[in-house]
Amino acid sequence: MNARRALLGLGSLGLMSSWLTACGGGAEGDSVPSPSPTPSPSPVPSPDAWRMPDEGEAHRALWMAFAARVSVWGAKLSRPAQQALARIANAISAFEPVKMLVSADDMATARSLCGPGVQLIEHEIDDLWIRDTGCVFVKNSRGERAAVNFNFNGWGKKQSHARDATVAARMAAIAGVPLLSSTLVLEGGGIEVDGQGTAIITESCVLNANRNPGVTKTQAEDELKRLLGLDKIIWLPGIPGKDITDGHTDFYARFVKPGVVAAALERDSASFDYSVTRRHLEILRSATDAQGRALQIVTLETPNQVRPTYAGKDFAAGYVNFLLTDKALFLPEFGDVGADRAARMALAAHLPKHQIVQLDIDAIAAGGGGIHCTTQQEPA
Repeated sequence: MNARRALLGLGSLGLMSSWLTACGGGAEGDSVPSPSPTPSPSPVPSPDAWRMPDEGEAHRALWMAFAARVSVWGAKLSRPAQQALARIANAISAFEPVKMLVSADDMATARSLCGPGVQLIEHEIDDLWIRDTGCVFVKNSRGERAAVNFNFNGWGKKQSHARDATVAARMAAIAGVPLLSSTLVLEGGGIEVDGQGTAIITESCVLNANRNPGVTKTQAEDELKRLLGLDKIIWLPGIPGKDITDGHTDFYARFVKPGVVAAALERDSASFDYSVTRRHLEILRSATDAQGRALQIVTLETPNQVRPTYAGKDFAAGYVNFLLTDKALFLPEFGDVGADRAARMALAAHLPKHQIVQLDIDAIAAGGGGIHCTTQQEPA
């Protein structure tokens, strides 16, 4: 059972056809114009190359965005989505600091829901998917940090994003790091790295004309290798045009640790992702990483059922969209006791020292995303 966010968003939520998706989305109807941002100039490059660390390395902070506009999420989901965001933030704050961007109109609500471990920072935002709207933090071997602006354009100009286009620069300024420009347009949910030179990326997102018209795979690889310290990219086909993200990597394949990849397997034969996830598994099982290691694959099957309250065709019932820190792994649970437990045990087997924290994020999943989609790590 797998679902994706409707291509043009939730709107009034006439509710939702099968179970898995990628972050991003929302509805039409926001009056804010949506120009593509002008890339910021790069500072003088460090003599050491930039590297995007593995998500499981230590974090200085974890970033989130507290937004669920009624115009985007609909009246039924807006408040429950905010409550789910606070639930995620409070759980993470038990392990590391959380910095949450909040529009002025939502500040009082955020204060009432978020605990003392969540720092609320006023900044006008359009939506909650900071994995995509935010910057991507990188480091070099001298310990210097920077942030990459990948020129968020509303998932290929599908959603108004004038406010969200400012998020990357705001994060970099608060973190006190230079903002690096890129020639590419993409989102953080489309990038998965092991911190040792390997990335998994979907072609349907990065090589899509709605983001990077005319850009070849070789050109994209050169730019990603320059900014993220990559030596090898494993390309998955993904699938364009079925959800607003055009098939982000972070609902298909994730590094549990270097050499070990969690991969989604769609159970519903009626889903478009049924064949997509099987093709991805074929590619991953035959792939090697930048160190020459054959990948060990942890298959995470989608649940057979979810709780009925927010169930529908766009409900993102997948386990691959987890968040990993150096001490804990944050994983959704959907009320399918057997599938929830199987996902938890499969991941725990490879992270014996981690605490596995399962959370009810149904209202976020009803919007087509998951825990990973709502977060962005700032490395220590």
